[in-house]
Amino acid sequence: MAIINAFGNIDLYVFLLSWFLVSAVCVWGRPATFLQDFQISWSESHIKQIDQGRAIQLILDQNSGCGFASKSKYMFGRVSMKIKLVPGDSAGTVTAFYMNSDTDTVRDELDFEFLGNRSGQPYTVQTNIYAHGKGDREQRVNLWFDPSADFHTYTIMWNHHHIVFYVDDFPIRVYKNNEAKGIAYPKMQAMGVYSTLWEADNWATRGGLEKIDWSKAPFYAYYKDFDIEGCPSPGPANCASNQSNWWEGATYQALNAMEARRYRWVRLNHMIYDYCQDKPRANDSRVCGDEGCVRLQEYKSKAISVSIMQLYFSAND
Repeated sequence: MAIINAFGNIDLYVFLLSWFLVSAVCVWGRPATFLQDFQISWSESHIKQIDQGRAIQLILDQNSGCGFASKSKYMFGRVSMKIKLVPGDSAGTVTAFYMNSDTDTVRDELDFEFLGNRSGQPYTVQTNIYAHGKGDREQRVNLWFDPSADFHTYTIMWNHHHIVFYVDDFPIRVYKNNEAKGIAYPKMQAMGVYSTLWEADNWATRGGLEKIDWSKAPFYAYYKDFDIEGCPSPGPANCASNQSNWWEGATYQALNAMEARRYRWVRLNHMIYDYCQDKPRANDSRVCGDEGCVRLQEYKSKAISVSIMQLYFSAND
């Protein structure tokens, strides 16, 4: 009643209430528990809820892996989860967190795939992007910490300008919208959010040389803080094209200065494979779209130039 008196107009109050409700439907975010926005899609016996559904445990053994999926699909926005990966000897296992349009030969897909390792070796995260059914855009980064010791946040930011993969606050991949150059970009299909834990020892660890050791099973991965902020589909028709959505704002159209420095640091020190450096793939301009096909050598040449300048000035100081 105080709000009505302040505005002096009950119609305005009704309008504001309606606007709030529409906005809440248009931009979905931050489920409180796993089952609020997700469902088990594969092997229910191998997924266990923890802390009244605020966290879950995925299990892989010789009988089965497992997976879960969002109940809705989304157009643009940000999805993130905190994940604690399989500890110890996890060779041959893959823990995946990804978005997928589930449209077969023309699917769009944004992948985080965490490739298990032998004890003492770094964990590798592989990212991949499918646009209009075309993939083969793998990049691999060795993580600079032990992702099985604690939870870390993994995020996919997707808007009309670019797609950014984050590990905590570090961008590890930037795929820009270069449709003007004839490079496909996912923007027409809503995507669901998925995660799986499965065995892939024919390729996951050192190209399949390291096989899974089933004597170490069962393998466990843990998830919590499920966060989806985007336009649900089906939903309001104008949500996905609304440039007022926070993820379309100027702040999110390019990396800021700190993110750019962190991105260069990751590429220089921890990237171990980039499809844009794979000449048969890089020569196909329809495939190589990351950072407008910026080559890793460009970053290295810049770093060398800076080092030479530093040596010159220190010698003449």
